Amino acid sequence: MSRSVPRRRAEPAPRRQRRARSAPTPPATPADSPAVTPAAPPVSVGSDRPDRFDRSDPRELGRGARFARSRWPLVIWAVAVLTGLVGLVGCLFEVGPGWGCSAGAVTVATTYSWALAVRTGGRPIVAGALALALGLTAVISDDDALRTGAAVLTCVVAAVFAVMATVPAVRFAAAVREVVVAVLLAAVGALATVGFEPVVQVVRFEYATLGLALLGAFALVYRLGAGLHGLGRRGVVIVLLGTGVLAITLAYAELLRRYGTPGLVTNLLDVVKWSRDNLGAFPRPLETVLGIPALAWGVHMRARRRQGWWVCAFGVAATAPVASALVNPSVTLAESVLSVTYGAVVGLVIGFVVIRLDLALTGPRGRRGRRAEEAGALRPEPGRTRALL
Repeated sequence: MSRSVPRRRAEPAPRRQRRARSAPTPPATPADSPAVTPAAPPVSVGSDRPDRFDRSDPRELGRGARFARSRWPLVIWAVAVLTGLVGLVGCLFEVGPGWGCSAGAVTVATTYSWALAVRTGGRPIVAGALALALGLTAVISDDDALRTGAAVLTCVVAAVFAVMATVPAVRFAAAVREVVVAVLLAAVGALATVGFEPVVQVVRFEYATLGLALLGAFALVYRLGAGLHGLGRRGVVIVLLGTGVLAITLAYAELLRRYGTPGLVTNLLDVVKWSRDNLGAFPRPLETVLGIPALAWGVHMRARRRQGWWVCAFGVAATAPVASALVNPSVTLAESVLSVTYGAVVGLVIGFVVIRLDLALTGPRGRRGRRAEEAGALRPEPGRTRALL
């Protein structure tokens, strides 16, 4: 029979060795420590280059630089805008001094020009001083041409600033908020525009302000969107579609006004008349069909892709008509407010449909996939009161 061999019991390790094993690991020296990769800086608004934010210690800055980085400039700007708005509203309801309208218009035009320069990385002091000089010259000279020119520039600045003051929106509710902010800023610009008391032909004034606002918005978006090479195929398609809708809308309105058949014009006028009699106003077609949907879709896309700025550029098709809404003397204040409100509501419905179609074609499907997509939509941009460039 085979005899089982007993297993040999392992001898315990010496006491010194056990102490060595249980001793804590000494801290690594700088030579032995692994290299730590610094966190990547935030991406700039228009391109993939690092954003050049000033990270210096505020204590090392001068008094002027510390003041510029504080909240006092924003507080002073808000107080100035509210002061000008009070003067404009008082003049609108024939309350207060007669010069309140001109003073409010000059104040709002100056503050808006300063804010647009700050937002786009320009020279706010130069822009504000130039707007103040032009406004005072137009008011003091009391020349119709100068007042009309100041009104045009104020309308254009208000329309472009209302779009540039928006921030990216991850969800549709935030996009609605940004549309409301843009419309309110443009509405203040409308009061300032009519505060200069321009002598205009309504159609020419609306075309001029819309064209200049589009040129200004696209010039700024060209910088924010990293030039034409930042468009991509998606951006090219979006720009072509927006340009087509804008051209068709304007061309159809102009052809209908000049060469429309009496029966067709009568039918359309009957619809407008019914809306005014029963609803109080009729929404502006360009604002409803193009401007508000483009602005809502643009801020939604900016949270995900930089091409969203090119969509937002068409938002001036909404803010420019809002800024010139009070120029027509045949339209009352209540009708103008209702017209802008109806256009914003219908335009938001169209924008919601466009956003859902975009997410259905390019985004993940299902509620979980949509929530994951919203959680990952964190494309950085500076705050509303910070410079985009």
